[in-house]
Amino acid sequence: MNELDPVNLPSADVRQWAMFCHLSALLGLLIPLGHLLGPLVLWHLKREQDAFIDAQGKEALNFQISVTLASFACFVLMFVFIGIVLFAMLMVAVLILIILAAVRANEGKAYRYPLIWRPIK
Repeated sequence: MNELDPVNLPSADVRQWAMFCHLSALLGLLIPLGHLLGPLVLWHLKREQDAFIDAQGKEALNFQISVTLASFACFVLMFVFIGIVLFAMLMVAVLILIILAAVRANEGKAYRYPLIWRPIK
């Protein structure tokens, strides 16, 4: 399957919802635990509409679960001061990866976050 073949691309509506699954994690900037609730709610509401939304919603949620666990580790390491630097680096990486995933999903390409735990299959 050629990813650039317009015949095999998900519809514009499906691509947009997949993109929103990734971008909804930015709700964590406004709402406590919004980074988990945004992808969870969107994935749960739209997962049966299309397999692409289902896959990207799971990926976004798995990424945010992994980020939450990494944030806890950084918090524990803050007592030895390295956690502050690690947390700052984590947040920069998270922002970049969310934007990259959203762009790829909007292009109709399935995005897989690197180095994450995937508890939701």
